[in-house]
Amino acid sequence: MKGNFKNIIAISIVPQILFVKWISNYPELIEKYYSTGFYIYISKFFRFLLGWVPFSIGDILYATLIIVATRYIILKRRYIWNNKLIFLRNITFVLAVTYFTFQISWGLNYYRKPIASKLNIIENNDKKELFNFVNKLIKKTNETQLIITSDSTELVQNPYTNNEIFKKTIEGYLSLEKIHPFLKYEQPSIKESIFSTTLSYMGYGGYLNPFTNEAQVNGLVPNFRFPVITGHEIGHQIGYAAENETNLIGYLVTVNNDDIYFKYSAYTYALSYCLRDIKRNDEATFDQLLLKLNPGVKKNYQELSAFWEQYENITEPIFKTIFSSFLKANNQKDGIESYSRVVLLLVSYHQKNPL
Repeated sequence: MKGNFKNIIAISIVPQILFVKWISNYPELIEKYYSTGFYIYISKFFRFLLGWVPFSIGDILYATLIIVATRYIILKRRYIWNNKLIFLRNITFVLAVTYFTFQISWGLNYYRKPIASKLNIIENNDKKELFNFVNKLIKKTNETQLIITSDSTELVQNPYTNNEIFKKTIEGYLSLEKIHPFLKYEQPSIKESIFSTTLSYMGYGGYLNPFTNEAQVNGLVPNFRFPVITGHEIGHQIGYAAENETNLIGYLVTVNNDDIYFKYSAYTYALSYCLRDIKRNDEATFDQLLLKLNPGVKKNYQELSAFWEQYENITEPIFKTIFSSFLKANNQKDGIESYSRVVLLLVSYHQKNPL
């Protein structure tokens, strides 16, 4: 590839960034022409192309690129040292191509209209409403745990395999579509990540590969939490990028599933975010609410906590800081804390649609 062409592509990263920054001021345009237009077709194409493959093409793609890049740096280290400007140009070239591909294939969804406008709700941060919602959620969670186990002290053990959960989640989206047609999901492409152990050490439950449109789920996550994570990653596939919004979608598709194990997964998921929010601001109230939980529900939370604790390592905060910076660069000013903003959406949604 000629040097002049590479120079042009490398320099193009600047106008690309400026264009995205400009178009981000017009979410209505992105919603109409990209998120509910071009993106629908390109995402379905990739899911049709790769969805039938039983393993993650995206995982293999990432692993291959890391190996190739590492090999190149090792073998060409002298050339790189003697040609620093050319190497910098080549790196910028790759970044420009990657940035363009990312934005076209999925990234512009970060700048679409908020899901609250589709649901006709306004984010509610009223503390009284939050406490009312949490008490209802505790009741639902306890009742569901007791129905499943017939013993308030037993933790819930989801009897389904991960593949069965994938299938049931797809069925759940068919039900959710009847309530919210804009959350229609077609051409499924959901897979366990080949690198689930790596994801666990990084502290992630899953991710969407924006270049292949495969939803990758950490196959090691405790089964009682697995359904809502699957629903969350599919939420990314259907075009919602903001983490608080896909948290809501994951909750909605799981709680509206006919299966009681799915409902339990949704209740405990929503409750954990709400309790965390309350603890951050009012620890005394948090302690009082915690006393209301069935011992079996607490055991499930302990199971989840123990799972993540066994993978704690010095690199996890680094990965989370990088991801948080990535989110901030893509219209999520709260970074990784944006996950927790689902609490505002949950309270608002259930004000309009009582639990």
